[in-house]
Amino acid sequence: MTDIFSVKDKVIVVTGGLGQLGSQFSQWLASQGARVAIYSRRPFSAEQTEAKFPGLGKRIVVYHASVQDKDALEAATRQLVAEWGTPHVLINNAGIDSKPSGSADQNGPFETYPRKYWDEVIDVNLTGVMQCCQVIGSRMAGQGRGSIINVGSMYGMVSPNQALYAYREKRDGVPFFKAVPYAASKAGLLNLTRYLATYWAPKNVRVNTVTFGGVKTANFDKEFIEAFLQRVPLGRQAEIDEFNGVVQFLASDASTYMTGSNVVVDGGFTAW
Repeated sequence: MTDIFSVKDKVIVVTGGLGQLGSQFSQWLASQGARVAIYSRRPFSAEQTEAKFPGLGKRIVVYHASVQDKDALEAATRQLVAEWGTPHVLINNAGIDSKPSGSADQNGPFETYPRKYWDEVIDVNLTGVMQCCQVIGSRMAGQGRGSIINVGSMYGMVSPNQALYAYREKRDGVPFFKAVPYAASKAGLLNLTRYLATYWAPKNVRVNTVTFGGVKTANFDKEFIEAFLQRVPLGRQAEIDEFNGVVQFLASDASTYMTGSNVVVDGGFTAW
C-alpha cells in the first residue's frame, strides 16, 4: 500500500517554493525522492539552494520565473522539460495578501479600498495560477497525465471574521479590516480548480484544491492568536509539516480517482 503514495522520480513544480509553506513542500517532496523545480520571483543560485536545502541540491533546482510573467514561465518550463522532462505535478503555491503592517489604506474599509492593491493580489493569486496552468498544465495534458494542486485558504470558503481584528483599533487607534482581495482570489481559485478539472479530465490531468488553516508562526500578534484559537475546534495552529501528507497524497498515485475536489485541512475552523 505504501508504494501508491510514492513520489519517487516525479518531476514537481512548486511556485513560491522559497516561502514558508513552499520551502516545506519542496524539502519534503525532494526528501521523498521527487525532483523539485521551484519557480521563484527572485533569482536564487545553486549555492543558495544547497544552503537552504542541505543535501538536496541535486533534487531541487530554482528557476527565476514569477507567476506574473508568462514569458518567464515559458522559458523556465522549456528549460525544465529539456533537463528533467515534462512535470508530473504542479503545486500552485505562490500567493500574497495585504500586509498587516502595511499602510492604513491597505488595511482600511472596503468602501475606500484602493484598486491597485486589489489588482496586485488578484494578479498573483488567481491570474498567476491561470498562467502556470496554461504553461505547465498544457504540457501535462499533452502527455496524458498530471496532477495540479492549487493551494487555497479557509478564507476562500468563508469570509474573514472582522471581529478577529478589532483589537487593532483598540490598540493602535486606527480602524483595521482584513482586506477583500485575498478572500476573493482564493474563492475564485476553487472554481478555477473545478473548471480545469472538468476541462482536462479527458486528458487525465487531475486538478484539486487544498484549503489550509492557520500555520504556527511568530509573525502574528498575541491578541490575534488568542481570538483565532477560540474559533478552531482543535484549539491550535497547524505545525508547518502537517500539510505534507495531503500534498504528497494528491501528488501520488494514491489519488488517481480524485479531481475537482477541495481538501480542507484547517483544524476544524470552517466546521463551525
